[in-house]
Amino acid sequence: MVAMIQSTTMFSSSPKTLQLNFHCSRFIASNQKLFSRGFVQFNSKSWRHSMFVNAKPVLKDGAISIGGKDALTNVPDNVVVTPFTNSSAFVGATSADESARHVFKLGVIRDVRFLSLFRFKLWWMIPRVGNSGRDIPVETQMLLLEVGKGQDSDETSYVVFLPIIDGEFRSSLQGNSSNELEFCVESGDPSIVTSQSLRAVFVNSGNHPFDLIKESMKILEKYKGTFTHRESKQMPGMLDWFGWCTWDAFYQDVNPQGIREGLKSLSEGGTPAKFIIIDDGWQDVSNEFQKEGEPFVEGSQFGGRLLSINENNKFRRVSNDAQSDAPSDLKSFVSEIKNTYGLKYVFVWHALMGYWGGLVPDVPGTKKYNPELRYPVQSPGNLANMRDLAMDCMEKYGVGAIDADKAHQFLDDLHKYLVSQGVDGVKVDVQNILETISTGSGGRVSLTKQFQQALEKSISSNFQDNSIICCMGLSTDSIYHSKVSAITRASDDYYPKNPSTQTLHIAAVSYNSIFLGEVVVPDWDMFYSLHEAAEFHAAARAVGGCGVYVSLLKIWNLNKCTGVIGIFNCQGAGSWPCMSNPVQKNVSDELSGLVSPADIEYFDEVSGTQWTGDCAVFSFNSGSLSRVPKDESLSITLKVLKCEVLTVSPIKVYNKNIEFAAIGLLNMYNSGGAVEKVDFFLSDSSNCGIRIKGRGPGRFGAYSSTKPKSCSVNSKSSEEIKYRSEDNLFTVTIPSTISNWDITLHY
Repeated sequence: MVAMIQSTTMFSSSPKTLQLNFHCSRFIASNQKLFSRGFVQFNSKSWRHSMFVNAKPVLKDGAISIGGKDALTNVPDNVVVTPFTNSSAFVGATSADESARHVFKLGVIRDVRFLSLFRFKLWWMIPRVGNSGRDIPVETQMLLLEVGKGQDSDETSYVVFLPIIDGEFRSSLQGNSSNELEFCVESGDPSIVTSQSLRAVFVNSGNHPFDLIKESMKILEKYKGTFTHRESKQMPGMLDWFGWCTWDAFYQDVNPQGIREGLKSLSEGGTPAKFIIIDDGWQDVSNEFQKEGEPFVEGSQFGGRLLSINENNKFRRVSNDAQSDAPSDLKSFVSEIKNTYGLKYVFVWHALMGYWGGLVPDVPGTKKYNPELRYPVQSPGNLANMRDLAMDCMEKYGVGAIDADKAHQFLDDLHKYLVSQGVDGVKVDVQNILETISTGSGGRVSLTKQFQQALEKSISSNFQDNSIICCMGLSTDSIYHSKVSAITRASDDYYPKNPSTQTLHIAAVSYNSIFLGEVVVPDWDMFYSLHEAAEFHAAARAVGGCGVYVSLLKIWNLNKCTGVIGIFNCQGAGSWPCMSNPVQKNVSDELSGLVSPADIEYFDEVSGTQWTGDCAVFSFNSGSLSRVPKDESLSITLKVLKCEVLTVSPIKVYNKNIEFAAIGLLNMYNSGGAVEKVDFFLSDSSNCGIRIKGRGPGRFGAYSSTKPKSCSVNSKSSEEIKYRSEDNLFTVTIPSTISNWDITLHY
């Protein structure tokens, strides 16, 4: 059985924010693919203000200057800059005409390195880098510029442009062939018009790019009041557990027996799932475009519509079918798999409109929600990038759209029913459909706000601990209305049969998380556990977060007591979509690079005052332990689609002569994620020791300059200890019966 592993499982009980670090020449040369190097953390601890003092953006002599450095030149006369904080401003423009959609020129960008995150499909974002305005894609939702050194600082400065919601209009950025940066504002409804948008783009500057993004999002959170920063949101309990999603195992043919066999296989393989997502295929659906006995037409599945909020006959036995293998109902099946396989959480999938094609109009199970058949219309910006099969088919077949005034009633009815069946949460898909069916409903911003509020109100009143995963909702319409939802899919689907997308999937999530991770915990999607790139995906998700690469993708993270670095050879395995001239350079089968403890920014948050300046670096693949000074490096060589995970722990001095660094559970990719606390104790001159608290069974390892005299686990003396004098690796086995442990070492 191939396991589709759901990647919202996190190594930490408290998923934290995404940061990124650049060193020296922070952006790459224009002919390289991405950035020089960068690493990410989830961290909710204190963060540093990165802003310049008195560096308000100024519009003068046809240029927008920030901190004494021109960010835009040849700025048109109709552009308006409204200063906000000492380092930020809102930028907008005026027109002589009223329209539901405007494209305004902001000014010229040339010879400036940038990162943009843009929607290449209606639902999804990917990154793009370049050095002039013509390289900025349509539908850019975040633009980060490296503008050089400020007038009062020797540090490189950065400017972030965030197109936001301005009244009933949603904005985005784009470049043109004259190297001009433009912003587009659109309402999505021909009757909602304006002649100006004065606060369409938020601009901010600072000397640290990722503190800059965090601070910008916190400013906008307070100013707009329409969304909440991730740090203030309740995290669903399922984030702490290993899970399984049924989609790539069954697609829409998911069935109870297949689920039983999958859960059994995972349990027998030693990796029992603690939560499951029963994906598309459980609902009561009618599809007039799929006729029994006729050949299957690709895309016709997106024409299906919901008949009722109940489960279909695969999950509910029909009263006159005594021979059926179906359970009596969804409730009995959920209870069965929870009791048999020890599941803590059962989630089910549904689309925001019920199903891909919405609701069937005028049938008993749906008519009270006033569904109306609408044919989606995409904006010119979406059409300028990549077509999507699901969207094309929904345009063709139409969507049975729920009356916005009935949205909460529908979602509340559905969720109340699911709770009555023992379901613990939902994955809500196809969210960006709203912007395409907003004509006559007040426009895309208003419609998204109504449905988002209805959804989050229903989640809060029906499910415990904010149990929702949002999906296909990476438009800023949705992002800037996310008040409660804490998890969102951060990339296009995982495609197990397409080898060219494996590295792009990981890189896309990593980049998108720079922006998206300030609002939600990014969900990486499922992946095959039996696949040539399985370890590649598993390691990336274990390290967790956002990264950047030239040849090796490096993702870094901070645990409570250690750091972790994942290194990935992504080169030569795929090309980004929506590029007019994609370049695939000849690359060797192997790539080498250097990895240093200094690659982990904010490492001082875990190193403390007793740090020697050296680190214990444990290699997951080789099992080797090295002592590395903080500014020195290790050499890493990897083949394409191969990876390495390094746990980096600060070596601290205790009682003047004991040098110690906790590594964690050596059988886990992110070994240090198991360590909660490390303390030193001293009873008298001859009785001192170290106490390590943590969680999870397995082989615990640590760097210790001398072999401990004794070791106990939860106050019970352990004989399962080993000491490797050649590299000072101490290990002790934590029994499988122990979930939380307290290891005491006496010296």
